[in-house]
Amino acid sequence: MNHYPMWKNLLVLSVLLIGFIFAMPNLFPSDYAVQLSSSGRGGKVDLELVSKVEADLKAAGLEYRRVELEQDRLMVRFADDATQLKAKTLLSKELDDDFVVALNLAADTPDWLRGLGAEPMNLGLDLRGGVHFLMEVDMAAAEKKSLDSYGADLRTLLRAEKIRYKKISAGDKDISIIFKDAMQRDAAIALIDKSSEYDTLLAAVDETATVPTLALKLTETAIREIRSLALQQNIITLRNRINELGVAEPTVQQQGDSRIVVQLPGVQDTAEAKKILGATATLEFRLVDFEHDVADALNGRVPAGSELYKRRGGGEALLKKRVMLTGDHVIDATSTLHQENGSPVVSVTLDGKGARKFSEITGKNVNKPMAVLFIESKSELRTVNGVEKRVRREVSEVISVATINEQLSKRFIITGLAATEANDLALLLRAGALAAPMDIVEERTVGPSLGKENIAKGFKSVMIGFALVLVFMVLWYRVFGMVANLALAANLVLVVALLSLLQATLTLPGIAGIVLTVGMAVDANVLIFERIREELRIGNSPQASISAGYDKAFSTIADANITTLIAAVVLFGFGTGTIKGFAVTLSLGILTSMFTAIIGTRAVVNLIYGKKTRPELSI
Repeated sequence: MNHYPMWKNLLVLSVLLIGFIFAMPNLFPSDYAVQLSSSGRGGKVDLELVSKVEADLKAAGLEYRRVELEQDRLMVRFADDATQLKAKTLLSKELDDDFVVALNLAADTPDWLRGLGAEPMNLGLDLRGGVHFLMEVDMAAAEKKSLDSYGADLRTLLRAEKIRYKKISAGDKDISIIFKDAMQRDAAIALIDKSSEYDTLLAAVDETATVPTLALKLTETAIREIRSLALQQNIITLRNRINELGVAEPTVQQQGDSRIVVQLPGVQDTAEAKKILGATATLEFRLVDFEHDVADALNGRVPAGSELYKRRGGGEALLKKRVMLTGDHVIDATSTLHQENGSPVVSVTLDGKGARKFSEITGKNVNKPMAVLFIESKSELRTVNGVEKRVRREVSEVISVATINEQLSKRFIITGLAATEANDLALLLRAGALAAPMDIVEERTVGPSLGKENIAKGFKSVMIGFALVLVFMVLWYRVFGMVANLALAANLVLVVALLSLLQATLTLPGIAGIVLTVGMAVDANVLIFERIREELRIGNSPQASISAGYDKAFSTIADANITTLIAAVVLFGFGTGTIKGFAVTLSLGILTSMFTAIIGTRAVVNLIYGKKTRPELSI
């Protein structure tokens, strides 16, 4: 009656063993580390870099535990955070822009565990320290930018079709066009309705105006698309800029339909973070000077009207000084495949003014090479006359060179790129500038010491709750209480294992979820044990009482846990940040407690009492 088949006992043991293995990495403390990776500007992470880093640290008298070369990054481990910060400052100065120097917490997991894919769970900002920004995108500005672009296009269209108008003005909500007479207005309406480029605009006659006036508004679908694209482009821009902060494992994610959460672990200087996030980056399209030799320019003989620039990935390029077009005119850029030969290309869309200018210049320079120059403005501290001052400098590099095959206009493609280069170029074209301004509506800083304190308090709360439950269960249910305590310990191990396996981020609310799980995990056993007591009181045999206790309490346990799980899922679906962390640990705790409290405890009870005919139950 109370006997598990061998396969079920092996299943319980296997789950516990796997859980213990994947929870083990969290027992090893993380090292304070400085992470070096290539910025994509030609820097190579190799043995030569290892030698330079070691030499620089030794010269500065900074002690380190070890230097590890791992594929595309270099990790330098330190004993404390003070040395880590000094090393980060030193290496940022010694290494040029070819490398990104980032603060990190490097797991000290043994190789055999890492070989099994076991890694420790991630720590949230409140446990690790860093800065948190909640940024709101100005959606009205994004809509206004789109209306301005449409206004410029309409001027060109009406002039080309010789439709006479007095004035075109783009406001915050619509575009107003004043015509010389009603006939010209009606002709404009027919022209706009016929053009597919303006199907996102709704044309309406302004009956209140004293002169023939046409009002054009964006459709609801167009407004939603503009807002969505603005939000996504700003997220891409922020991620690109955060690289300059040297932050390992940053978080940039959408919150709602107009806000972005930015979390930067390890960063304590909020002023510096704000300046980097608000930095500007632009693009310029220029003709390549193929008439002169790059080698002569490298030797100092740069021809008049040309400039020498570095190319991303190595080498130099000689470009004309005259700027064909700037990235401010780029509305959108996507990486795609050529329709004819399937090669990677970047599809670029310009605004009206940019399209007119670009069409004129490229028409005169067909079959000539054109370069895309990426210009970034950086802010840094410099010592001038013994006083530290913040100065800005521009970093320019050629990210693409392609041949102009035909006259280009509003939409064109850039060819001659590898797949990865096409993706990178499309991202840079989109991320060169913010699609709409942003305001910081919330700002928090969590220091490293406070993070440590939060971890200590969180661990202490879990242990106190765990210990109190253990004592109560042993005093009240004796041997069965000890069995429940074993299940509770196994439940904690499984929760940690799942968090590590899923690489979830543990936060303070997540710890609260674990503490709540500790209390809730024994609810199932309390129901089972009380049912067993009730069966014994009415005269059933011990074996029958055990069987009835588990069988009859199951439906009640399932109902209670399923309703709690539904609440946790709703919290995860509609909550944000910290609420999601609480919901994740609570959900995982419910699932693991169902397994340990019902299947796990019965396996142990069966081993203790299952083979006895008339056992004396200690309950």
